[in-house]
Amino acid sequence: MRIKKIILSVALLLSGMAMAQNMTSSPFSRHAYGDMNENVPAGYRALGGVGIGMRSNKAICAAQPASYTACDSLTFMMDVAASACWSRYQDATGMRNKANGNLEYVTIQLPLWKRWIALSVGLLPYSSVGYAISMSDSTAGGGYHYTTSYAGSGNISEVYAGLGFNICNWFALGANVYYMWGDLERTRSVTFRESDPEMRSMYEMLHVGSVRLRYGAQLFHSWDNHAFSIGGIFENKMRLNATFSEIESTSLDTVPGVQQGGYESPMVYGAGASYTWANRLTVGFDFERQCMASALYNGFAGSASGLQDRNRYAFGVEYRHNPMGRKYAERMIWRAGVNIQDEYLASIGAKRISASVGIGFPLYTIGTVVNTTIEYTHRGSPAGMEDNSLRFTIGASIAENWFFKRKL
Repeated sequence: MRIKKIILSVALLLSGMAMAQNMTSSPFSRHAYGDMNENVPAGYRALGGVGIGMRSNKAICAAQPASYTACDSLTFMMDVAASACWSRYQDATGMRNKANGNLEYVTIQLPLWKRWIALSVGLLPYSSVGYAISMSDSTAGGGYHYTTSYAGSGNISEVYAGLGFNICNWFALGANVYYMWGDLERTRSVTFRESDPEMRSMYEMLHVGSVRLRYGAQLFHSWDNHAFSIGGIFENKMRLNATFSEIESTSLDTVPGVQQGGYESPMVYGAGASYTWANRLTVGFDFERQCMASALYNGFAGSASGLQDRNRYAFGVEYRHNPMGRKYAERMIWRAGVNIQDEYLASIGAKRISASVGIGFPLYTIGTVVNTTIEYTHRGSPAGMEDNSLRFTIGASIAENWFFKRKL
C-alpha cells in the first residue's frame, strides 16, 4: 500500500510538470529571466513570503532545506498549490486588464531515519515570461505609419531533491540540488501600413537546462511555551548550461545567429528568524540578496548586463486562538504579511511592494490544512509603467501517518 501511495505521489508530480505553463502576463517580464519566484509554500505566502527562519512540521519549505527535519518522524507530507491572478497594467499605450492562473508547485517530504534525516522532492517554478504590447506611430512628417509589437512567453521550471540533517537537538543542516529547464521566447516586430517599406522582426529564445545547488542551516530551541529558530541559506554563483539564439527577419532576408554560454545563476544568501508562542502566535522575518549584477547574462555582467542586485525583505504574523479547541473557528489559522523587494532590472528602478492575508482551514479527519492567500502587489510608478495585481492562491498541505507500526 505504501509503495502505491509513493507511485501515486510521483505521478502527481509528473502531471504537475506537464501542466506547468506561463504564470504571468506582466510587461515587467519583458527582459532577462522574467518574473522570478520565491518558492515558499502557500501558507507562508500569506506571511509575506518568509521561509528561511521558519521551522514547522505542518509545511514543506523548499526555500530552506534545513527545515525538512522539522517533520514528524512517522509522517509523509505532500503540498500542492494553484493560483489565479488579476492584473491591471498602465504605460504609454494605455491601460490593460489581464488574468491568468496555473498550477504553482508540487512538493513531497518524508523522514528517512527517525527525526535525524528527512527527504524532500518537488517541482517548482523558477521564472516566467508572458506579455504582449503593441504601439502605433508614424515617421517624421507622417509619410509612413507603423506598429511596433513586443510579445514573450515561456518559463523556467525546476525539479529538486533535498536532504535535511539534524546534527544535534538544536542545529540542522540541509542541501537542495535543482535541475532547471525551459525556454523563454521573445519577439519584436515593426510592421508598416504602407507596402513599400520592409517589415522587420527579431525572434529570440533562451534555452536553459542546468543544475544548481542551495545550502541551508538552522539553529532552534524551545522551552515552556516558547520556540525560536534562526536560519541562513547560501547559493554559490554557478555557470548555467544555456543557449541563446536569435533570428532577424526582413521582407528580403532572414539572418540566424546563435550564442552559447555566457550565463550564470547568481550568488544568493539570506537570513531569517521566527518566534512561536504556545503554538498559537508565530512571527517571522526574512532578508535575502540575489547578486544579479555580478552574474553573467548573455555574456555581460555589471552595468553592461542591465541587471542589479535584488534585495528582498519579508515579515509575517500567524495566529490561531486554540490549536486543540472544540470550536472550528478556534483552530483556524489567520495570517498576514508584507514583502518589499528590488526589481533586478536596473532600468525599472522602483521597488516591488506586496501585502498579503490568508486563512488556513484544518480538516477534521486527516492531517490536512487547506491554505488560502490573497496578495496585492504594486510595481513601477504612475509616471512610467505600472502594475497592480491581485493574486489568489489555494494549496493543500497533506500529512498522513505512513510509518506507524501497529501492534497485533
